[in-house]
Amino acid sequence: MTTETENRIPLADLLIFHQLTRSLTSSFDLDTILRTILEQMEHTIEAQQWTLLMLDEDTQELYYAIAAGGEQEALRGLRVKVGEGVAGWVAQHGQTLIVPESTPPESAQDPRLSIDLAGNLQGVRSVIAMPLRGRKGTHGVIQIFNPRTDRMTDYTIAFLHILADHAAIAIENARDVASIQQLSITDDCTGLFNARHLYDVLGQELDLCARQAVPVCLAFLDLDRFKLVNDAHGHLVGSQFLALVGRRMCDLSAPTDLCFRYGGDEFAVLMPATAAEAAHARAAEMLRQLMDTRFPIRPGLKLRIGASAGLAAAPADGLTVHAIIGAADSRMYAAKTHGRGHVRGA
Repeated sequence: MTTETENRIPLADLLIFHQLTRSLTSSFDLDTILRTILEQMEHTIEAQQWTLLMLDEDTQELYYAIAAGGEQEALRGLRVKVGEGVAGWVAQHGQTLIVPESTPPESAQDPRLSIDLAGNLQGVRSVIAMPLRGRKGTHGVIQIFNPRTDRMTDYTIAFLHILADHAAIAIENARDVASIQQLSITDDCTGLFNARHLYDVLGQELDLCARQAVPVCLAFLDLDRFKLVNDAHGHLVGSQFLALVGRRMCDLSAPTDLCFRYGGDEFAVLMPATAAEAAHARAAEMLRQLMDTRFPIRPGLKLRIGASAGLAAAPADGLTVHAIIGAADSRMYAAKTHGRGHVRGA
């Protein structure tokens, strides 16, 4: 007969639950949360390797976000499709899968084991895999390879499920916060960064320039006679056109550059660690290709647009946000006044 005392959770485990909850809710940084989950798994159950895979919703693939023990390098860059292997099966079905060490040889043909057990880790004899499932679906999978079967009790499995539930909630919270932060720095129409974020990032780059003499340049770009697009085709087409221009600017910019919609038909391109001469050449080439582009609006309608740009450079034009933006803005208007369709520098 089971007594009330035997059903109680040990105080030490209650303290672990408390510490775990505090750790997972004290940060909205996803990497910190994942590291906390992995560390707790290591404390909870002895095994050869612990891995945590996250779901890439765009590709419907799982990637190894963090791992401990075993051959970690073998997992770097490896992806598992949803539905394939142990982790893929768990992600698809949202159910825990336990393959004990005593599994008979014929089950080695189980397609769920073909990738994770045969491909990712040598000498795998057993595995525990459980989904990180929250309110919005499955976000990832926890995998534990070769756990100590003599210590793999029902109590331990229940503890791991509680860990997975808390982890899923923490991951969702972190992603919600990240989404809100992204919305606060993103322009609704174009999807580019907004002016507020330009001020923040430019300020950081100017601080770096002042401390370490790392150059930075800012190009201000204005579409020529954009009002004619709105007048001829309406504001909905105008907004669609601005979004296409923003996307094209991102395609034409260097990987280290950042593109912004400053307001109206004005855009900005921030070029970190770039000297004035190189920035001028880059901005001129972007402007040329942008003006050569025919933007498809709808069947039978493709639009082209002229543009003018002004370039400011730090430290030559100053080391404050207002000095750099002011210089780029005034030169952009000088380019519009003197012929349009070119970049005006210092």
